[in-house]
Amino acid sequence: MTQEAMHTSHVQSAGWSFRSVAYDPRIRGIFFQVLTVALIVGFVWWIAHNTAQNLARAGTASGFGFLSGRAGFDIGQSLIEYSSDATYRRALVVGFLNTILVAVTGIITATIIGFVVGIGRLSHNWLIAKLCTVYVEVFRNIPPLLVIFFWYQGVLAVLPGARESLHLPLNMFLNNRGLAFPKPIFGEGMWAVGVAFLVGIVAAAIIARWAHKRQAATGKQFHTIWASIGLIVGLPVLVFLLSGLPLSFDVPVAGKFNLTGGSVIGPEFMSLFLALSFYTAAFIAEIVRAGIRGVPKGQSEAAGALGLHPSSITRLVVVPQALRIIIPPLTSQYLNLTKNSSLAIAIGFSDLVAVGGTILNQTGQAIEVVFIWAVVYLAISILTSLFMNWFNAKMALVER
Repeated sequence: MTQEAMHTSHVQSAGWSFRSVAYDPRIRGIFFQVLTVALIVGFVWWIAHNTAQNLARAGTASGFGFLSGRAGFDIGQSLIEYSSDATYRRALVVGFLNTILVAVTGIITATIIGFVVGIGRLSHNWLIAKLCTVYVEVFRNIPPLLVIFFWYQGVLAVLPGARESLHLPLNMFLNNRGLAFPKPIFGEGMWAVGVAFLVGIVAAAIIARWAHKRQAATGKQFHTIWASIGLIVGLPVLVFLLSGLPLSFDVPVAGKFNLTGGSVIGPEFMSLFLALSFYTAAFIAEIVRAGIRGVPKGQSEAAGALGLHPSSITRLVVVPQALRIIIPPLTSQYLNLTKNSSLAIAIGFSDLVAVGGTILNQTGQAIEVVFIWAVVYLAISILTSLFMNWFNAKMALVER
């Protein structure tokens, strides 16, 4: 073979080698992944560099040192002690706890209302089914902010003033300033009641687990309802009595111009809580209805053939099976309710976003405050998803 032919053959083999490498899916995948990571890193560096330059040009110091500064503003409702002399850090904690309070109470209430309305839509009673349908269609097609304004301006704002407060049972008063109720004052030894309550819950769970295993092994039933009531309710009451009744109440009293004593839930929290609960419940009701529809009709017919009452069929046969369909989309509604709580800023409720907005206006630390918002809401959402995924796995059918 001549030297020219050898050179041509070498060039051709090199070309085929390059083509084989270029068209190798594994190598191409690695190349594009490295390219993507490089572009993302470059984009993040470009944003950080420009942000640092803009902050330096504006004379704004970066970092979270501002959290130790004096807040200088009041917060209407707080679950912990707070004053205007507290730090920005404590103010954010107050806002965070208020957000958690709205989310937890709203989720519980929305779930109860959603299940009732969802089952009601499937009722054989024409009036109940139509009322539930109207409820769902109305609240599903109204923006949540409008529902908040409806409760705040259309319901709570038109209540009578403090002088003409509506006197409710258990020494509670309702007026346009909120709901006043007796404030509990815990004495020494009240901690033992809390411990007894937790012990009762754990013991009831252990007994329920034992009863389930016993029934699976022997077929004998053990009704745990009375044992659970005795442990969860009776045990704390017994400890409460033995501790010398370490609980008293500061009862609100109607004065000439205002109420004195007790605790007050402001109209801002009440309107936000009611709005998010009723709004989210409409979506939960549709999820519940779809889950029940997803259970084969033969299950209900078989239970009816055994002589079970319709209410028992729904409670013991249909709903437990429907939960496996309901729980995954239910998680999304819980997350939506938690994130919608940020709309509290529209009515002046001091949640995390409202408090952070005040801090942002006073300090100018926009990047840090927005970062705190993002991290907190991301953490809440991830924890909620993890819990619901665990609960969904517990409710899933076990394949044999």
